[in-house]
Amino acid sequence: RKMERRKPKAVFMAFGTKGDVYPLAVSFSPFLLLSTLFPKLISVAQHRNRIRAIAAAFARDQKQYDVMLITHSAHESLSTHLAEKHVQYCPVSSPPVLCADQNNDTEGLNNQFGSNYENWTAIVRGEYIFLMGLLISGKAESSFFLQKKKVTRDLRQECYALIERIFGDGPGLDGDLIVINFFALEGWSLAESFCVRCIVAAPYVVPYSAPATFESQFQIELPLLYKYLIDAPSGKVCWKDVIHWMWPLFTENWGSWRNDVLHLSPCPFTDPVTGIPTWHDRPQSPLVMYGFSKEVVECPEYWPSKVLVCGFWFLPIEWQFTCKKCRKISLHDSSDDLCPSHLELQNFIKTTPIFIGLSSIGSMGFLKNPYAFICVLQTVLSTTNYRFILFTARYEPLESIVRTIAAEASFEQKKWSDDCVPLCNGRLLCFSGSVPYGWLFPKCAAVIHHGGSGTTAAALQAGTPQVVCPFILDQFYWAERMHWLGVSPEPLSRNHLLPDKNDNTSIHEAARVLSLAIHDALSSTVKARAAEIAERILLEKLVKDDDKLYGVNIVIVIVFHNVVAVQWEADYKECNSAKRSSKVFYYITYDNVVIVDEAGYNSCRAPKGSITYRSGNDHIALARGPNYFICTNQDHCSLNGMKIAVNAI
Repeated sequence: RKMERRKPKAVFMAFGTKGDVYPLAVSFSPFLLLSTLFPKLISVAQHRNRIRAIAAAFARDQKQYDVMLITHSAHESLSTHLAEKHVQYCPVSSPPVLCADQNNDTEGLNNQFGSNYENWTAIVRGEYIFLMGLLISGKAESSFFLQKKKVTRDLRQECYALIERIFGDGPGLDGDLIVINFFALEGWSLAESFCVRCIVAAPYVVPYSAPATFESQFQIELPLLYKYLIDAPSGKVCWKDVIHWMWPLFTENWGSWRNDVLHLSPCPFTDPVTGIPTWHDRPQSPLVMYGFSKEVVECPEYWPSKVLVCGFWFLPIEWQFTCKKCRKISLHDSSDDLCPSHLELQNFIKTTPIFIGLSSIGSMGFLKNPYAFICVLQTVLSTTNYRFILFTARYEPLESIVRTIAAEASFEQKKWSDDCVPLCNGRLLCFSGSVPYGWLFPKCAAVIHHGGSGTTAAALQAGTPQVVCPFILDQFYWAERMHWLGVSPEPLSRNHLLPDKNDNTSIHEAARVLSLAIHDALSSTVKARAAEIAERILLEKLVKDDDKLYGVNIVIVIVFHNVVAVQWEADYKECNSAKRSSKVFYYITYDNVVIVDEAGYNSCRAPKGSITYRSGNDHIALARGPNYFICTNQDHCSLNGMKIAVNAI
């Protein structure tokens, strides 16, 4: 006899690369979630003053929950961090990315798409196949597609077994939920099968669009269901939800699995016996949480009503060090120091280098000629005074080329540490480890990257100019968006960063284009724009969703080294000594904590119900909150490892 459990369960299901998975592992808003699911349990005030936490923090803050993360075994490095937060790590064996390139499966794809692709890459992320960054149907019976089918079948079996183990131990509870990303749509049907609420969370806009003919075909083949969705009452699942992100669930690939394995209706929202829409049972429109900033991404009115934009989700700083000693220092010391074995790396960064990193692009199969890539960087350095720090992402073909070039160089290329190799007379540092982008990017002159959502967000937060070279999916969106915002020049073509050939013409042309892009990124206009966007993002983070602070009632905003001072119009009249100058530090947070400088403390009347902090040492005015620690003395201040200080005070 199954025992009734007392604690609800929250299952996070995230598939894809590190950039797809980690945000769900670490970024979440429990008060927002609970107030949405159970409004009677959470007050309106708590909803407005919600704490932005992490999925690991969900377990910490919501102790009434058992929390699990289902993801690829390739992300096993998460398990230690999650265990510390009492989150159970549940691995599946499928790879984050299934890659086919011209060397192992040309015949099948050439037969389907023609032989015009001299150098193509097809990859699978979740259920989707992309060729040269474009979504394709995947009907060819090549070995690649057969492999993809097997991986998909095995993944679904493992997911079903895990969800059955988690939720099949007795009657469900009202608080049970499954949170999925866009590459884990298995979770939607599994949630339906086990009568569990499903929520979507992603750090980027939907990375795929419905085919142009989808709506017309839907109307022809499923007219009653189309009417059911078009005529849906407010707050219920509707056509906007389908066209925004749910449309793949209505395709044959998902329908057969739902019917044959889960014994559900092939189409969601229909009766499994009659196939007629469930007119009597209209589910709520699913919550979709986006981890980006409204200052960066436009949120059109035609999006579903349950889309919520939460601001960027950043990893805890201690999760981002590969070096355990550096990680330990970051936990116990607010300084910028690294461990002794990485002093050379720390000194190199002090020269304000240009960051270059392509994350998982190598493992996706796009970095086919790492030697040409290094040659491009060497050529740029030979004609400029730049310095580069290259993150190799532990992609072995690239690291092998780096070691070979280092061994052949006349300059004494001794390793600075186990993960550092200098090239080009010490002006190109190749680093195989990782340090937090939030710590590194403010120290860099520019950031050259692939347009991943996490890298883009970190560069925006740092206020550092960008050069973006997109390869697939949402990367093209971010690249165009960064250019539109004015924080980067026009996106690079991938051939201008990763040329396919080693000949001098290809290398020099790529180096020329890259040099021009860097020159444009380092212009005063782009620098100023990047700093402006960073200030907006910080202000948004501090006063998130509080109408009294975000909007017309703010009369003065002062920014010192990443600290935002906000003054209310009503209170400015009470602060005779609080002039609009660099000496003013009058700060109001979204939860009514006020910080003022020494002069302002004696002359400013804080709003009713607010708390004012002032210490007696060194005139330090500080405030602590769930997600912040702010002060006016540089030696006493850090926010997630990033110094937040006002030296002018």
